[in-house]
Amino acid sequence: MNEELAVALAVVERDLRATCAVQPIVREELDFDDEPLVVLYEADGSGVGVSVPEGAAAAEQVASLAEQVKDWAVEALAAQLLPATWPECPDHPASHPLDASVAGGVAVWSCPRSRRVVAPVGALEDLGAPAVRRRGVSS
Repeated sequence: MNEELAVALAVVERDLRATCAVQPIVREELDFDDEPLVVLYEADGSGVGVSVPEGAAAAEQVASLAEQVKDWAVEALAAQLLPATWPECPDHPASHPLDASVAGGVAVWSCPRSRRVVAPVGALEDLGAPAVRRRGVSS
């Protein structure tokens, strides 16, 4: 795994581990061109490759990866018949997930309706949300 992807994944995984009821099985593999690839797998064996934009600023890489992981999490939650909203917007519970973007040079989670910044990516645990009951397989 390249260093940029490893750093971004570590940041996003903090949020996933702290606040999501499903956890990926993370594997490094080779793509069809024998290039390194990181795949997030569900317990059922389905998976999706993730990456960061090469040459982008670190905050852009984290925000891009956070959106990809969010998409994985929503699908994984739905597959387990759990509410498919991650990370859940604290301003609109059970309504929609937060969006990842860059604000002020920092990757952040924000409400897609109000655009209010909720937390930096990697800091959802600091919001004081109750612990999540976990189901599924963790890496």
